[in-house]
Amino acid sequence: MEHERLTEELLHELLDAPTVDSFLGSHELPDISLSDYLQQLLEEKHLERVRVVRMADLNETFGYQIFTGQRHPSRNKVLQIAFAMALSVRETNRALTAAGVARLDPKCRRDAIILFCIDRARSLQKVNEELYRLGEDTIC
Repeated sequence: MEHERLTEELLHELLDAPTVDSFLGSHELPDISLSDYLQQLLEEKHLERVRVVRMADLNETFGYQIFTGQRHPSRNKVLQIAFAMALSVRETNRALTAAGVARLDPKCRRDAIILFCIDRARSLQKVNEELYRLGEDTIC
């Protein structure tokens, strides 16, 4: 996957651009669907959808519908998939954006715990244990 530019870098370039057209013309800002992004990740990471759905603790039909774009998952369902696929923080936030839900914010206590667990490659079960231990809502 191409190295994604940091939001701050892009914002700086946007604000320095003489016109919005010149900025948009010189930057490819793809608007990828969640199902397309998940498919791309499956291929890159050599994962099987059925195994990811199982590891994400999703209903098989519902999981299939998320991966095909027939259903729009909640933020927690996207996080379940992210942990099942062992996504990085950047990949997880991109998946959340593609799903049209809020990205993880380190200023939010629950999100900070989730970010910490993603960075440490913890399992879905472990993040749920940490969230529960610290009095936050679990992912599933």
